[in-house]
Amino acid sequence: MNKHLGTLLIVLLVALVVLSASMFTVDQRQNALVFQLGEVVSVKTKPGLYFKLPLVQNVRFFDTRIQTLDSVDPERFITSEKKNVLVDSFIKWRVIDAKQFYVSVGGDENRAQIRLSQAVNDGLRAEFGKRTINDVVSGQRDEVMNLIRAKADQDARKIGVQVVDVRIKRVDLPETVSENVYRRMEAERKQVANQLRSTGAAEAEKIKADADRQKEVIIAEAYRDAQRIKGEGDAKASAIYAAAYGRNPEFYAFYRSMQAYRESFKNKSDVMVLDPSADFFKYMKNPRAAGGK
Repeated sequence: MNKHLGTLLIVLLVALVVLSASMFTVDQRQNALVFQLGEVVSVKTKPGLYFKLPLVQNVRFFDTRIQTLDSVDPERFITSEKKNVLVDSFIKWRVIDAKQFYVSVGGDENRAQIRLSQAVNDGLRAEFGKRTINDVVSGQRDEVMNLIRAKADQDARKIGVQVVDVRIKRVDLPETVSENVYRRMEAERKQVANQLRSTGAAEAEKIKADADRQKEVIIAEAYRDAQRIKGEGDAKASAIYAAAYGRNPEFYAFYRSMQAYRESFKNKSDVMVLDPSADFFKYMKNPRAAGGK
């Protein structure tokens, strides 16, 4: 009885080992190749539980998630202006055909990345050679990226890989070229600044000349108006004096003499030498003369 039980346990254990060796699971992030005597006999692309012949068949898994290939060092390219630029880029790629991927590069991701890098660099070199620095930096950057991705993807399909995206992270000028560009930009900015200063100085002189002209016109008009008003005042004063003289000539003569006395003896230090019989002293000698007596 014990002997049969032990045999049964051994049989069950062997069956479990064989069964476990015959089963494998494919994750949703993977594809699997089933090999028999070194040849691919089956490709599993859907997730689930699968069976294989133990000891005869073996399975190899391939990651189908999107991976990033980032350039270690910037690559040097020449633009249509014959200027060197340093380009830092990255590639997004994934395995879409595990069997073709295995046949082409032996399932080696490093070999696949080398192939992708060469394809993208060739595309960048061709596209940069057709465009200026301004085009690849801003003007046509998206168009360049789409063209390079399409060309690289076409080549990548031959090894069972899809190029999802190609992006330029940065475009720099070599140090020597950067210095020349910066000096040229500085000279251009200085030239523009000098032009603006010259224009500003000319405008300032124009405004100043216009202001001076307006000032002269205003002063001339003010002087003209002042002279006109003064003339009108003098005319009115003369008319008033004439009217007053016409009414009472003697009083008018007396009033004018008083004004003359006041102006003549305004200061104590004033000295006048006149003949005592002069008409100037007429009203001093005889104040009643104003009344006509």
